[in-house]
Amino acid sequence: MKKQLILASSSPRRQELLKQVHIPYSIRKPDVDESQIKVQNPFEKVKQLAQLKGRHVEILDSNEVILSADTVVSFQNQIFEKPNNREEAYNMISDLSGSIHEVYSGVMIRSQDHEDVFVEKTEVEFWPLTNEEMKWYVSTNDPFDKAGAYGIQSIGSMFVKQIKGDYYNVVGLPISKVVKELKEFGIKPKYIS
Repeated sequence: MKKQLILASSSPRRQELLKQVHIPYSIRKPDVDESQIKVQNPFEKVKQLAQLKGRHVEILDSNEVILSADTVVSFQNQIFEKPNNREEAYNMISDLSGSIHEVYSGVMIRSQDHEDVFVEKTEVEFWPLTNEEMKWYVSTNDPFDKAGAYGIQSIGSMFVKQIKGDYYNVVGLPISKVVKELKEFGIKPKYIS
């Protein structure tokens, strides 16, 4: 029987990345309280959040494989999640300006009889930004559904001087590693037999 991927996320970026690599999926969003994860270490936080989300999606059929993920931005040991307002977004972008920060994504893949959890890290360096650039960017509303208040795949791309690591990890899912790991669960891009 063919395996069925269940994405435990409503993230449009994660959905787009799975479509990009031709992996069919259904969405089953977990109903979780992320605030119960109190750790402040970014590696541990994304790992635990991915596990929390993945374990809150029930496997309804033996052919189902659950994929869950979480992404945070970390700067000087401080976690930057999604900003709640313009002031928070501005402050995050201002902190990241002219500096190097890290993006961590935790991923959990699980079936009825197997579970795999891993964390991917990418370093991102921003150009120094002017006050006008930062104010304008915050006014676009682009920062508000993204960890660290920017999207490397959208307007925020103009701030990025260089990256070290997986670009797609910064988007929200280290897709090449995910595809590799999904093969172990019997899920492959639909053009691979």
